[in-house]
Amino acid sequence: QVQLVESGGGSVQAGGSLRLSCTASGYTDSTGCMGWFRQAPGKDREWVGSLYTPGGYLVYAASVRGRFTISQGNAKTTLYLQMNSLKPEDTAMYYCAAKRGTGACSSGAEFPYWGQGTQVTVSS
Repeated sequence: QVQLVESGGGSVQAGGSLRLSCTASGYTDSTGCMGWFRQAPGKDREWVGSLYTPGGYLVYAASVRGRFTISQGNAKTTLYLQMNSLKPEDTAMYYCAAKRGTGACSSGAEFPYWGQGTQVTVSS
């Protein structure tokens, strides 16, 4: 059974940085992808970026490209989201998700496994 637990959220001023972590169990050796999504109050869930496993290929949404970086810990059990140059519009609940198999890694509907989320608040 795949379990995902996010941590690292918090409040920061615009221009600041945060690093989110997602600890995964039951997924380490899978072929598929792990992704970050976010959802702001009153808005649809938005894809942030994904890492294809096990190859490590990365893809990002245009809204965060160049500011956010996804990486994986050496043991492949932790997924990170380094967020720099944060803007108030980055304020949202951030979720880690995972899926096995091939196919698109940017659609939330394709991901069966989700963490509980961690809140990120960016003030101006």
